Order: sequence, then structure tokens, then C-alpha cells
Amino acid sequence: MSDVNENLENIFTKGYLDEADAPYKLFAEWLKEAEKSEVNDPNAMSVATVDKDGMPNVRMVLLKGIDDEGFVFYTNFESAKGHELLEHPKAALCFHWKSLRRQVRVRGNVVRVSEEEADAYYKTRPRGSRIGAWASKQSRPLESRFALEKEVARYAAKYAIGDIPRPEQWSGFRIEPVEIEFWHDRSFRLHDRFVFRRASLNDAWEKERLYP
Repeated sequence: MSDVNENLENIFTKGYLDEADAPYKLFAEWLKEAEKSEVNDPNAMSVATVDKDGMPNVRMVLLKGIDDEGFVFYTNFESAKGHELLEHPKAALCFHWKSLRRQVRVRGNVVRVSEEEADAYYKTRPRGSRIGAWASKQSRPLESRFALEKEVARYAAKYAIGDIPRPEQWSGFRIEPVEIEFWHDRSFRLHDRFVFRRASLNDAWEKERLYP
């Protein structure tokens, strides 16, 4: 009986999010903790989009930047997600850190990052990844693995010396959130959930607790 009482006490007294008043600050803290506990890619997130028919699509990408304007990731604009985000510039993100039993969901509008921002990030990528950005016609049919390897070899030879410029179709998107929800697992499925919402980027965040 004492174990049950102790568990119930933990549910209602430990680790609540009531004190959090700034979603970006809280996210940064959670991400920092995930970097210590997650074995692979603590910055991995799912990105949900819709196609021209309204059919949803979701895939995993890597978060490459976060600031007061939003969450940034990079891709080929000629890929499926590139086309979908350019045609329907709204998206949802989801981070799941199993080791911490935490989840963060984000919804918002999507804008392209500046050319300068994309160039700066592209230069930090490994040389092989920069070659790959030229060689891969992302999301389009590929006749064989050998065909891809030929393209990699072709661009590796072309840019064997000197800098590798960023392909025009390769850049980044920034999700400008209007909603960020934090979820923390609790015993007996009495989870902790808080959502921050705002009508626009110029509005203040409003916080609300949700039922599990």
C-alpha cells in the first residue's frame, strides 16, 4: 500500500511544468537533456505536411536550428516535402525522446530561410554531404544504386578542388510556431501536458494545461 501511495504522491508533486512560461526556453532545456540521454539523433523530429490532394505525409528529419523565430531544417526543395511545403506552407513537428519519456509537438506556418542562412549552414556540412546534395534528385525514381553512385562520382570529380557551392534547390525551411505542446509521461497514464498558443508571431504566448 505504501508503494501505491508513494507513486500517487510522485504524480502530483514532482516535475510539473507549471513554472514554465517561455516555450523556447523550456524546449532548449529538454533538448539539452535529450542530448545526454538519447543514443541517436536527439534532434530528430517528424515533419508532417499535406500534398496537393490534402493527403498527409510524414517523415523524420533533423532539427538544425532554433531561435525566437522558429525551428529550422534543410532539404531539397524539389523533394516531396519541398514541393508540399512550398505549395502549402504549414507544417507540424513532433519530437519524441523515449529515454526521457517526453514529447514536444509543434504547429505553425512555414517560410524559407534566407540565402545567407542557407549558405552558412551548407558550409558546415561534411564534404560528402555537400556532394550528395548535388547528386541526389530527392524523392524521384532511381533506376539503380549504381546510377546514384555514378552521380556522386561525377560531382566529386567536378568539385575535387576548392569550395562546393550550394545547389539552388537545396535550402532550409523555418516553422514559425503558433502552438507548442509539451508532454511528459506520468504513472497510471496521468501524463503532464501543457500547450502554449498564440494567434500570430507578434502575440504573446498563452499557456494552458490539458487533460492527459
